[in-house]
Amino acid sequence: MRFLHTMLRVRDLDKELAFFTQALGMKVLRRQEYHEGRFTLVFVGYGDESNHTVLELTYNWDTDDYETGNAFGHIAIEVQDASKACERVRSLGYVVKREAGPMKHGTTIIAFCSSPTGYLVEFIEKIS
Repeated sequence: MRFLHTMLRVRDLDKELAFFTQALGMKVLRRQEYHEGRFTLVFVGYGDESNHTVLELTYNWDTDDYETGNAFGHIAIEVQDASKACERVRSLGYVVKREAGPMKHGTTIIAFCSSPTGYLVEFIEKIS
């Protein structure tokens, strides 16, 4: 068995793609339009799906909004420097929810930002 992807429903596909590709540096791996079903799937990630876990962004053409709920937590991404990752996100006009600093009850440096739909993304600073 292998973990393939996580699916996120998004409100505005273009805004989400800009966030994940420009602010987070992911690449669009594939895109599929389902005209009969009225939805689009876009897979993004840091490497080929054959050996990396990726995100599936699902855009339902006739749905304007979603409730993100309180069960989903966040997506975590390892970064070299959490402060610089926050600067990049902020410089592109996205929201930093928690500045880089040690996690509560620990020493790992973390930060949080938010996608346009409101999904939290955690930056975890790589320990050298």
